[in-house]
Amino acid sequence: MILEMHGCNGAETKINSFALISYLPEPLAGFLDSLRCELVPRCQAKSHVTVLPPRPLANGLPERAWLDLNDCLDAFPPFRVELASIEVFLGSNVIYLSIGAGCRELERMHTELNRGSLQFAEPFEYHPHVTLAQELSPADVEAAAELARRGWREFPYSRSFMVERLTFVQNTLENRWADLAGRMLSIRMAS
Repeated sequence: MILEMHGCNGAETKINSFALISYLPEPLAGFLDSLRCELVPRCQAKSHVTVLPPRPLANGLPERAWLDLNDCLDAFPPFRVELASIEVFLGSNVIYLSIGAGCRELERMHTELNRGSLQFAEPFEYHPHVTLAQELSPADVEAAAELARRGWREFPYSRSFMVERLTFVQNTLENRWADLAGRMLSIRMAS
């Protein structure tokens, strides 16, 4: 079922831009949300790993896309992801956390789900990661990356988590992502 989305000040203007993500659990999420706000003041994004990057839907029907996704997700059990090091994408200057364990599973999931009503020729090659900062001025990128590296070195908890739940989200003109639907991944039973 697709949920109706509302912003802090009432309804927001939906646009034809959808993604599939997995939110990070605590304490990782809280730490990375705080770090992200330190790097990009007024950042409202919640820490997540993206499975299907933002894309328009050819038919514009999120309900149909969610049904397609839901059917395909039966093939994927939960899996562990380990966050590795702070990196910077050359060209876009996006500061991100790289992924060690779980990278292949995310790549396979992306390949399998990027079809049908969700197929999209993405502008960048899919590279699993957790975004920490983007749209910084080029002069600020290196200092921000070093601040992120210092913060990440001091993080005292586990750097791994289970991808157990996926959430289908939609963007708005106000650039706020809203949850539309979600589901747990299930462990397949041998027949």
